[in-house]
Amino acid sequence: MGGDGAPGIVIDGLQRVAERHPGIRLLLVGDEAVIAPLLARSRASAICTVRHAGSVISNEIKGTAALRLRDSSMRVAIDAVARNEALGVVSAGNSGALLALAKIVVKTIPGIDRPALAAISPSAGGDVVMLDLGANVACDSRNLAEFALMGEAFASVVLGLPAPTIGLLNVGSEQMKGDDRIRQAADMLRASPLSSQFHGFVEGHDITAGTTDVVVTDGFTGNVALKTGEGAMKLAGSLLKQVFKASLLSRIAYLLARPGLDRMREWLDPRRYNGAVLLGLNGVVVKSHGGADAEGFAHAVDVAMDMVTHRFNERIRESVSRFEAARTGSVAAERAANASSDEPVASRLATTG
Repeated sequence: MGGDGAPGIVIDGLQRVAERHPGIRLLLVGDEAVIAPLLARSRASAICTVRHAGSVISNEIKGTAALRLRDSSMRVAIDAVARNEALGVVSAGNSGALLALAKIVVKTIPGIDRPALAAISPSAGGDVVMLDLGANVACDSRNLAEFALMGEAFASVVLGLPAPTIGLLNVGSEQMKGDDRIRQAADMLRASPLSSQFHGFVEGHDITAGTTDVVVTDGFTGNVALKTGEGAMKLAGSLLKQVFKASLLSRIAYLLARPGLDRMREWLDPRRYNGAVLLGLNGVVVKSHGGADAEGFAHAVDVAMDMVTHRFNERIRESVSRFEAARTGSVAAERAANASSDEPVASRLATTG
C-alpha cells in the first residue's frame, strides 16, 4: 500500500517478478478489497497470497506513532518476518516508519549494535555499496567497523564480488586525517579478518571513481553524499538536454550520439539501483523508493531475493563471530603485553633465561 502509485504499481512490478522468479511466493499485505480485483487481472496472482490489513501508514506519520498502528499493512508485513512466516519484507512506504518498526519488531542480529541502511550506486569502476545512508545519524568507531563488516557481505552477495575492498569516508586519505572515531574504526579494521580488504580512508570523489567496492560512513554524511550525487546526476541530465536543443547543429549531433547516450542512460537508470537494504536485522528488510515505477519495484524485490537466496544473514552471523574472535584475541594480547611491561626487569630476565 506504500508508494506514489500503490497498489497498482506494486502489482505491476510483481508481475515482472513472477516472470523472473516463478518459484517465489509472496505474502501481499494491504486492503484486500482494493488489492484483490487488481491481483485477479495480473499474472502475479499465481505467486501471491493476500493478507488483509486494516490501516495504512501515511508518509506524514512519524516512526514512533507508526509503532502504535498494529493493524497497518507495514506492521502486519513486518510481524510476518518476526514470526518467520516470511523471510523478508519489501516496502515503498514511509521510510522512518519502516526503520522504526524493523528495529523494534525484527530486532538486530546478536553482535550487531545498530542496523545500517545500504544501497548500490554507479561509479566509473562499477557498482559501489554505500552505508549508512540515514539510519544512524551519529555513530561510534565500533558502529563503523560493523557497517564495514555488513557492507562487505552485502557486496559479496548482491554484486558477486569474492573479496570486496572497503574504504572509510573521510576528509582526506592520509592516516592522520579525521577525528578519533574514524581513526579508531580504521585501526579495528586493520586488526580484523577484513584487514586485507581494507583500503583505508577515501574521499568524496572516490565514491564515483570506484576506488573501493564498499564505502562506509555515518548516516548523516552518507545521506548527504547520496542526495548530492542524485542531484548532480539530475543536473547533468538537464544540462545535456539544454545543450542538444540549443541549435540545429546540436540536434544533429544528438542523433549521431544517441546510441551512446542510450547506453549511458541505461547504465545510470535509477531503477537499476532501487532497493536500499536495512542490514543487520533478523530478517531481510528492503526499502523501495516511493516514486519507483513497476520495474523499479521489481528490482527491489530482486534485491530481497538475492539476500534470501544467498543466506545473507547467516553470512553476517559468521562474519560477526570471526570479528569478535579477532577482537578478543587482540585485547588479550594487548593486556598480556601491558602486564609484561609492568613486571620488574629481574623477573623478566629470569623468565627468558
